[in-house]
Amino acid sequence: MGLLMEMTLEKYSDVLASNEPAPGGGSTAALSGLMGASLTMMVVNLSVGKKSYEALDEAVKQKFMEDFHRVEGLKKDLVHLVDEDTAAFNKFMEAMKLPKDTEEQKKIREEKMQQASIYALEIPLKTAEKCLGILQNQETIASYGNKNAVSDVGVGALMALSGLEGAVLNVKINIPGINDESIKNEASAKYEKLLADGVRLQKNIMEIVNKRIG
Repeated sequence: MGLLMEMTLEKYSDVLASNEPAPGGGSTAALSGLMGASLTMMVVNLSVGKKSYEALDEAVKQKFMEDFHRVEGLKKDLVHLVDEDTAAFNKFMEAMKLPKDTEEQKKIREEKMQQASIYALEIPLKTAEKCLGILQNQETIASYGNKNAVSDVGVGALMALSGLEGAVLNVKINIPGINDESIKNEASAKYEKLLADGVRLQKNIMEIVNKRIG
């Protein structure tokens, strides 16, 4: 099938709509976060050099650009996670297909399935963390970015939270397949905090955006 990130949008949507089990919600959650990052970066690029931006306090401009570079790094991470999520699913399916005729084979198969399940849990957790990172770096851009493009920061925040929430769903569906209770409990605690922080940040950003739109 090749790398998802090398597909056209139309091709990706066609594969997504097909009876192929992957890509699915996990890869699409990462893609949602990626689009949120890109929109945020666009607003910065439409702001720098404008009179309203140049008139800002130097400390604000510094924070503005620091946030931009952090979002840029998160964007690069999410590019990889779009494909890595599908790779994690495929790894689990490969483990499922291992022979189970003998007790030794059953043991090997179970070990491989557990390894794959943990991997399939870790990837969407990473996606959720990256999406939260986007939300953590949007407030200054929403507050001081080009007013004519402030709605794009808003859409970026919506996309970032959607990516976070979608990634968490993929964490939840993988938890029951893991035997290690400590891993399950740690993942549950982590995603609950990520969700709470994400919802709070997105609400703050949208209040700024809507106030600036008027």
